[in-house]
Amino acid sequence: MNLLVTTLFDPTTGKSIWDLSSGEDLLWVMVMIFVTVATGLLLVITLYLAYVLRQALGLKSTASAKPADNRTAWQKWAGLHTLSTEKDLMLEHAYDGIAELDNPTPPWFMGLFYLTIGFAAIYLLIFHVIGTGNVMEQEYTQEVAVAEKQREAYVKLVAGKINENTVTKLTEAKGLDAGKTLFNQYCTACHGQNGEGKVGPNLTDEYWLHGGSIKDVFHTVTEGVPDKGMISWKKQLNPLQIQQVSSYILSLQGTKPIGAKEPQGEKVAIN
Repeated sequence: MNLLVTTLFDPTTGKSIWDLSSGEDLLWVMVMIFVTVATGLLLVITLYLAYVLRQALGLKSTASAKPADNRTAWQKWAGLHTLSTEKDLMLEHAYDGIAELDNPTPPWFMGLFYLTIGFAAIYLLIFHVIGTGNVMEQEYTQEVAVAEKQREAYVKLVAGKINENTVTKLTEAKGLDAGKTLFNQYCTACHGQNGEGKVGPNLTDEYWLHGGSIKDVFHTVTEGVPDKGMISWKKQLNPLQIQQVSSYILSLQGTKPIGAKEPQGEKVAIN
C-alpha cells in the first residue's frame, strides 16, 4: 500500500516545508490539530458556563440600571474606577457585611491572555506541524556544528605553522594535558600507560633510538618507523596534536614507572 504523502512547497524557494511521509507523521499532525481544537472549544465552553452562572445568580446588572460610563479611554483600557463609582459597581449579594464589586479583569490583561493563545497556536504550527522552526535541540546542533567549523579553522591555521623546523616543546598544563589525552588514546598499546614500554621502547629514560629532542620526537611521531612497526601518525593527527603528544612524551623523562623496560638506543641529555 502506498503511503499517504502530503507535501507543501514554499513558493519562493520551491523547497518542501511540510513532508508527511509516514502514517505516524500524519497521526502526529492529527493529534496536534485535535488538541488545538479541543483547547479552543474548552475555552469557549468555560466562558459560556461562567456567563450562564453569572446570569443564574443574578450578578449582572440590567442594561437599564447600569449608570453611564464616563471614564476615559485609558481608564477603560486599564480597568480603573474612581472611588465615587464603587456604589454603582456593588453586586447584589453580600456576606457578613462585606460587599463584592463587579470589577472584571482589565481589557489589557485579557488582551495579553488572548495573545498568548494566538502565539501558542502559531508556535504549534511552525515548530510541530509544519516543522520549519528551530527547536532547542536543532539550535544546539547547529551551534555545535558552527563551533566545530570555527575550531577546525583555528587548528588548521595554528597547525599549519608547525613543522619539524619550527616545533617547540610545550610546557604549559593545557598543552601537556591535551598531549596526555592523545597519548592514552593512541600510544599506550605499544608504550604502556605510563610510557614504561611494551612492544615499543621505554619513553621515560634517557636513551633514545631516533633522537630525543622535540624535533626528533616530532619527526618520529609524524613519519613513524615502519621497520619497527610504528606507523606514521600524520594522517590521524595534525601538527599541533603531534606537538602536544611529543611534548607530553618528553615530560615523562625521569618518572621511573614500575615495570619500565630496559634502556634502548643512545643516551641523550634532554633540556
